[in-house]
Amino acid sequence: MLQIIFEDSEIIACHKMPGVPVQTAKAGQQDMVSLLRNYFAGKGEDADAFVIRRLDQPVEGIMVFAKNQQAAAALSRQVQEKTVEKEYLALAEGRFREPAGILEDYLLRDGKSNTSRVVQKGTKGAKAAKLYYEVKKVVSGSEKSGTALEAACQSETVSFVSIRLDTGRHHQIRVQMAHAGHPLVGDKKYNKNCSPGYLPIGLCSAKTSFNHPATGERMEFCVQPKGKLFAGFTCGLRDI
Repeated sequence: MLQIIFEDSEIIACHKMPGVPVQTAKAGQQDMVSLLRNYFAGKGEDADAFVIRRLDQPVEGIMVFAKNQQAAAALSRQVQEKTVEKEYLALAEGRFREPAGILEDYLLRDGKSNTSRVVQKGTKGAKAAKLYYEVKKVVSGSEKSGTALEAACQSETVSFVSIRLDTGRHHQIRVQMAHAGHPLVGDKKYNKNCSPGYLPIGLCSAKTSFNHPATGERMEFCVQPKGKLFAGFTCGLRDI
């Protein structure tokens, strides 16, 4: 379950699978933090797993953890200064009017329901959200036949989209895409057209870059999504 991409004395980068929580209080359920702690303990290494940025449980992709407090502080500063770049691949329902564009909204989080929604500017507690998208491929009709998409998506057309975040808000991509009329395939919270039963979301954190917390070297990691919804979709990740 633990898929390590890179590791040194300061950081460890993993490919989190869909359905695995980053951290949970549920007894008996494995999460990324406990998996890493067990991994370090098995090596006899005095390290911990410090979460820098989270991924929603049904979302897959790259996660970078710090192994000590100093590295965690350095990476957290980069997040605040927006020098950490993250790009995603998504499967969104429908065909976009423009092949590339910007979505800008104000999001308000509801802690009780663990959801966010688009609200008007000036709403108390709302935060600005901005992302850039580019459509890489569009599939419809017979192209969906016999694939996981056919069972998971009622929409005739699905767009394979790359997304770059300017801000990092709660459920940002999921909320903004749904508000724009292109909810993500498999998103139970924000897509009313989802099929019954559990599905991973058609969303993958596919590429990240940042400065190494100790050396300052620019690091970049890329992964191809492994979830069944993405079967048949590939992308030149250097170009997203």
